[in-house]
Amino acid sequence: MEKRELGKSGLYVSEIGLGCMSLPDDLGESKNIIDAAIHAGINFFDTADLYAGGRNEELVGAALKGKRNDIILATKAGNKMNPGGDGWTWDSSKAHIMDAVKKSLRRLDTDYIDLYQLHGGTMEDDVDETIDAFESLKIEGLIRQYGISSIRPTVIERFLASSSAISVMMQYNLLDRRPEEWFSMIYEAGASVITRGTIAKGFLTSEGLARAANANGFAEYDAGELNRTVQALSENSDDLHAGAIAFVLRDKTVASALIGARTTEQLLDSIIAYEKKTSVEEITQLATIAKMHNYKEHRV
Repeated sequence: MEKRELGKSGLYVSEIGLGCMSLPDDLGESKNIIDAAIHAGINFFDTADLYAGGRNEELVGAALKGKRNDIILATKAGNKMNPGGDGWTWDSSKAHIMDAVKKSLRRLDTDYIDLYQLHGGTMEDDVDETIDAFESLKIEGLIRQYGISSIRPTVIERFLASSSAISVMMQYNLLDRRPEEWFSMIYEAGASVITRGTIAKGFLTSEGLARAANANGFAEYDAGELNRTVQALSENSDDLHAGAIAFVLRDKTVASALIGARTTEQLLDSIIAYEKKTSVEEITQLATIAKMHNYKEHRV
């Protein structure tokens, strides 16, 4: 498993990272998946305090027990659970972030977080206060680096311009190429992209055609366009799963492609796909088939 540097941070993450949101609510099963990931060379694990109301962080922390020094651990904050657990509200205040990190550290059973990410963001936020919270946590040694998870170009650009953030997590795949327009801005700011939705809900796997037939669309594709595009991608790829992963990793701005897994088998499918070699010619052909779209909202 190759590694890439997150921004200019000195943190090197595996090209494939495990998005832990999909882990089953069973410690034994989750530990099996995480152990298999580590065995395959994955060292980057991403969760959030919002996932399952904090339960996901607890599972990840327990499953990684004894392996902390070997991995890069990422989580997120900014969504505050409502009393009673029936939903959440956005809160990017310093007071909330400083409180949220302590709860995440306790659930993850660790003394520090390698990458702490703002889990969203709006132009109405007091961005200076938010950034001050992250910088304060770095000084305290509770986090090593920080970033943002967002698909809003205005929010991302302002955050990067005002901070020392090293990463932007965005949905990016062959069927959702909207982030590409902003790669140069992110790279020039000294940050890296972490992709989520790398295989587009399974549309970019061997099950893609079946899944697309039962879907109402995806990203900027309506149902008909989705079916036709997945069909064309499948016909022009020896292994679409492998091609999809190779596609997102072709750009130097991308540091790691997150994949989710509910079972060890799903994880191994993605690892096998990553390890397959996809030719430059095939990647170029897939990129020709997949349309380029731009974000219609939240533009500079």
